[in-house]
Amino acid sequence: MDSAISEATADPAASARPERAALARTADNGLKIVVVGGFGVGKTTLVRSVSEIRPLNTEETMTRAGEDVDDTAGVSAKTATTVAFDFGRITLDARNVLYLFGAPGQERFWFLWDRLFAGTLGAVVLVDTRRIADSWYAIDRLEHHGTPFIVACNDFGGPRHTDAEVRDALDLGPHVPLVHCDARSRDSARDVLITLVEHLRTLYAPGARPTAPAQEALS
Repeated sequence: MDSAISEATADPAASARPERAALARTADNGLKIVVVGGFGVGKTTLVRSVSEIRPLNTEETMTRAGEDVDDTAGVSAKTATTVAFDFGRITLDARNVLYLFGAPGQERFWFLWDRLFAGTLGAVVLVDTRRIADSWYAIDRLEHHGTPFIVACNDFGGPRHTDAEVRDALDLGPHVPLVHCDARSRDSARDVLITLVEHLRTLYAPGARPTAPAQEALS
């Protein structure tokens, strides 16, 4: 599956090809991945970067009415925000299709997350290291559901933190992969997904015991 992701996203012009726009009739196996994280960490950007189709975005303009509700510290320049979810697609082969869902980051939309996690194969927790605390809830909910995940630190040009510092701040176990990425880059976003797939492959290798929700997602 990781090589299929690499091939499917190798050509930057792939999303413009007419034959990639429509889903093949032979596609009968959908694999679901969710991208989660705090407010303004780049979830919509990552889905948009790697999707082979024009992604479905539910972005709305931010207004003054939301200033007392949403914590915009560190993202004051943000002008739009996701209010439901983002959706993208990568065709892996004639039968297998990867569906990407980006979850909204504001606390007032967290009630949607549990529904988005249903049937999920795995998840990417996107982190802005300038606001690491914003990622706590995402990790907590994924662990609650028993959903496998990796952590990807999105590069916003701030001070660099060592992997050990990030792991300590997020209380990540050694089994959780930690990578760095630029959500604006197609290649970088692809590499994040490949890392998740490789992690899932390790979890479900012979002798491994996946959690019940994850096993259901694979069946």
